[in-house]
Amino acid sequence: MLREIFEQPAAIADTLDTYSEGDCLREEIFFPARQALVGKESILIAASGSSRHAGQVGEILFEDMAGIAVDVEYASEYIYRSTQTLKDPCFLVISQSGETADTSEALREAIARGSSTIAITNNDASSMARLADCSLPTKAGVERAVPATKSFTTQLLVVSLLSLYAARIRGKMTRAVIESHVRQLRAVPGAMAAMLPGWEKQVSEIAAELQSAEAFLFLGRGVHYPIAREGALKLKESAYMQAQGYPTGELKHGPNALVNPKTPLVVLATRDPHAPDSLLRYEKTVNLLRDLKKQSAQVISIVTEGDEQIAALSRYTIAVPHCAEYVAPLYEVVPLQLLAYFTAINRGIDVDHPRNLTKAVLSE
Repeated sequence: MLREIFEQPAAIADTLDTYSEGDCLREEIFFPARQALVGKESILIAASGSSRHAGQVGEILFEDMAGIAVDVEYASEYIYRSTQTLKDPCFLVISQSGETADTSEALREAIARGSSTIAITNNDASSMARLADCSLPTKAGVERAVPATKSFTTQLLVVSLLSLYAARIRGKMTRAVIESHVRQLRAVPGAMAAMLPGWEKQVSEIAAELQSAEAFLFLGRGVHYPIAREGALKLKESAYMQAQGYPTGELKHGPNALVNPKTPLVVLATRDPHAPDSLLRYEKTVNLLRDLKKQSAQVISIVTEGDEQIAALSRYTIAVPHCAEYVAPLYEVVPLQLLAYFTAINRGIDVDHPRNLTKAVLSE
């Protein structure tokens, strides 16, 4: 798992090279996606586990950048839902293996309903890749550890690129704006590789100091909420600890009763100074952290480099590079993966092979 965490910069770079040339999206690669998306006013995403969290990020990206309505379903629930949930959507499945039983069944049901289909998998020879009208494979390479790391970040990347392409063909973004977004994504591999050794050292020390913790709460707003959920899932499956991800604003609507010295909070508190919505979310998070400090809560904050305001309100702060709001999830999730890894190691757990779990769920 640790090796695969460190392989993420290369996996992201390889995936970028597949779908873009310089700062331009490769039209020929996305042409089948164009055929699947044309004339559609909604997208239905079906996935499970970490892949569903990538889908939840996709929901925000597609809606905010491409102006297309998105619904995200648990793949295991889709086949039991009414056929009237959305009118003629493009159906998008996300799966690391491309063989997950419930997601495959959802894809087959969507095909039977006459939907156009897209599959994002880490195996372009998988059954889902072959069944879908359009296959958009990630280029993570073989991932042996059960907890998804590089397969997840490359899913985030492909979803980001597809949302940019959808924005382009729907006339929501100019070519220059698309190229600006791709340029920012191209900065990720180098910046992530530079940060990883420091993150490894810092998070290993934090995990050692929090060995007495009994549970964790993860908080994030907007596009960062699915990353909070992913951080919680990683801790559950890797370290066998109770953890839950919530929208930051929901903490006071019940979960705050759980906050105590043995239940640390991991708060995603990055900001994009060029995005007014991001700054508003940031200020609301600062206000919440002031209250949590009065409660003597143990807070680990993921912040943008140079942020001193959040640092003053947190026990620990982990900095990620300055970047656009929609790029930040690629960075934010990596310290959370490391937290799960080191917490598991400190508890004597074989993190590559967690109990009761397999790499691909082949039967329901």
